[in-house]
Amino acid sequence: MKSSESHPFTGPDLCAFEAHEVVALLRKGEIEPRDLIMASRARTEAVDPIVNAMPTTCWDRAEAAISALPNGERGAPGWLAGLPIGIKDLMPVAGVRTTFGTRGLADFVPDASDPLVERLEARGALVVGKTNTPEMGAGANTFNDVFGATVNPWNTSMNAGGSSGGAAAGLATGEVWLSHGSDHGGSLRTPAAYCGVVGMRPSPGRAGGASPKAGFMIESAQGPMARSVTDCALFLDTMAGFEARFPISYPAPDVPFQEAVQRANGKLRIGFALDLGGLCPVDAEMADHLSAAMQQLERSGATVEEACPDVAGLDRTYHILRGISWVTGARTVDPAVRQHFKPTLEENTRFGESLTIQDVAEAQVGRMTIFNAMQAFFGRFDVLALPVVGCMPHPQSEEWVSEIGGQTLTGYMDWLRFAFLATTAGLPAISVPVGLGPRNMPIGLQLVGKPRGEARLLAAARFVEMAMGGPLGPIDPVQS
Repeated sequence: MKSSESHPFTGPDLCAFEAHEVVALLRKGEIEPRDLIMASRARTEAVDPIVNAMPTTCWDRAEAAISALPNGERGAPGWLAGLPIGIKDLMPVAGVRTTFGTRGLADFVPDASDPLVERLEARGALVVGKTNTPEMGAGANTFNDVFGATVNPWNTSMNAGGSSGGAAAGLATGEVWLSHGSDHGGSLRTPAAYCGVVGMRPSPGRAGGASPKAGFMIESAQGPMARSVTDCALFLDTMAGFEARFPISYPAPDVPFQEAVQRANGKLRIGFALDLGGLCPVDAEMADHLSAAMQQLERSGATVEEACPDVAGLDRTYHILRGISWVTGARTVDPAVRQHFKPTLEENTRFGESLTIQDVAEAQVGRMTIFNAMQAFFGRFDVLALPVVGCMPHPQSEEWVSEIGGQTLTGYMDWLRFAFLATTAGLPAISVPVGLGPRNMPIGLQLVGKPRGEARLLAAARFVEMAMGGPLGPIDPVQS
């Protein structure tokens, strides 16, 4: 190993580099994986006591994995060459405590990793820890009875979003360069928006699958999180590819996603739906900021038009699909684990159990109607732009937001309705920062792309990032 004096890239300062920059240094031999583990560990020990992003760490496991880094993918676009990453605490990592944020699994240590983790490690990733999540990933506020709450690095009294809140907070503070997330009702997109990072929900089957026991379901997706769009593309290249154990997976594209990002330009037709046709309330301060961002994108060369696809029935359709997911998952949960579930989890499951076959049929027809409406929309536009959520972060002490734009919300998922569209229609979507808004907090813009259109979507997101002066961070936590 090279000594720390042999090159300038050492210590926690490495954490400020973007992932693709660090990987380039690794490939050239100017730094070594151990340098990055040391940098990640120092940064995590400095900031994680404040934000609680990655409560489970496995530094020794990562160190031991250096000598076993495989060479088979060394020339591949997604080869990470020994880059430390975080894995959300809903995904098993062999030999590492994996709690799913629930007391019944507080001491669970799996013998085997999820196939997606195996792929990431085979492509040069070093897992250094598990990022915090709400119990079983339910909700957009990251807290649980095992590890407590993750807070927003931009203001530690505020919600970091969820359910990939630990991943987003750890990226924003520079604990790791890339972090795995998952998404059903915005679980990648909401924390990315609130913490000023990039989070992408790919098309179903693009990056791994859902639960190994429910592998044909397409509503829950695994995806990349990063501090920049270029890094997000790098991580998606690492994740993508056919995996026989995932029944909905398919091969990676011939052209890497990173190359698509490099071709980003302002020749973009954007349809902007501020409230998604009246379906989703929006606070005035959010509306003002996103409207100003649209004007900036126009000045940068894009064509922006206020337009909205016909998504009538989206709310009902999404909730039926969500209920099916929960009742399916509950069939394989040990009753000794389920007895600890928080009330909202039990409500989700009971709703799923109450569904009739007519409800299921209604949802299948409804989602196809919405998909067809999106196909027609994409005949005019390259992407749909809309908020990630309709409000700025609320205090972490509020489990969910109950009022937006003067409207009272009655369900704990109501404030996340903007996320339902991509999930229901099986479309890729990304949250990209568009600057700092009120109270110096970041704001994310959601872009929804064409079916299996990750390349064009990433290019569009990169254009937005450049036009809005991003990326942001990493930052030191702002303690309130």
